[in-house]
Amino acid sequence: MNDTERTDEALCALAQSGDAQAEESLLLRWRRNVRLCARPLFLLGGDSEDLIQEGMLGLLRAIRGFDPERGSSFGSYAELCIRSAMLTAIRSAAAKRHSVLNNSLPLDILLETDDPMGDPERIVLLREATRERMERLRGRLSPLEAQVHGLYLEGLSCAEIARRLDRSEKSVDNAIQRIRRKEAQS
Repeated sequence: MNDTERTDEALCALAQSGDAQAEESLLLRWRRNVRLCARPLFLLGGDSEDLIQEGMLGLLRAIRGFDPERGSSFGSYAELCIRSAMLTAIRSAAAKRHSVLNNSLPLDILLETDDPMGDPERIVLLREATRERMERLRGRLSPLEAQVHGLYLEGLSCAEIARRLDRSEKSVDNAIQRIRRKEAQS
């Protein structure tokens, strides 16, 4: 009996016993379903292929964790695992702790002026957007935060900034944390 004639449950049992061919067959058989599950979803900071990959990992977990004794079909269990993996990835990407990364621009694009491969118009627009964002941020900073921000952008460490401003490291660290919160809100 070849793999196309076997049920999902039979292939899953073979895969769980170490049959790599059976596992591969299940992954190929369910690939279209994973794509269909990913179609209506959106991953912040990623694309549909990233979601499909998460779904395939969920499918792999379903293959390895399926227990027919629990009374559900492999299909129901696999679909639940696939959707769960995708939704977890979406929630994780949308978490507030990632907002600075999701809303930021790459520094190499912003700082590189002589990039012969870069689109000059794009570089100018990105620089202008960054400049406007920095101005909005500076307008929201206290005098101490503005000083700390300037020195921080120069590459000084928290301890170096504290020595230069004759402040405690804790005071400087607190200022940096406030700056980060304000930057995330702008």
